[in-house]
Amino acid sequence: MSENISIPSGLTKKETYQSLLLQLNALVEGEKDTIANLANVIAALKEAFGFFWIGFYFVKSSGDKEELVLGPFQGPVACTRIGLGKGVCGACWSRKETILVPDVDQFPGHIACSSLSRSEIVVPVFVNGKVAGVLDVDSDQLAHFDAQDAEGLEDVAALISGIL
Repeated sequence: MSENISIPSGLTKKETYQSLLLQLNALVEGEKDTIANLANVIAALKEAFGFFWIGFYFVKSSGDKEELVLGPFQGPVACTRIGLGKGVCGACWSRKETILVPDVDQFPGHIACSSLSRSEIVVPVFVNGKVAGVLDVDSDQLAHFDAQDAEGLEDVAALISGIL
């Protein structure tokens, strides 16, 4: 297990994701604790890209319903529970697809955990073909995320699905 992340300067965004993914694989290799792995993945992504907020929400049963429950994250205090179809995270869970939102104020039903969040990308994490959780990333800038972020974060979500 590597406990060091190094992102060379001068890389494109795509190259940064590629370099980071290799290092994330090394970071989680051999470590059996899921929470430790998730926390390190989030820390590495935050360090590499300087995201305003980044974290996981996981599908959990609560009584007779399922909802997304906050997991490891970095950034300001976050919403703890999100219902199916609610906000960008709940929509990602419901639609089973990555959702990229250039302006959160234009997304119907957006949940404002922080008024400073301006754009967002949410990627589903699949286990055995079902959404087990979502990787949520917020920016304090409009239109911060693009197709390269979607591709890179989907690769990270695939890595996470293998350790859940």
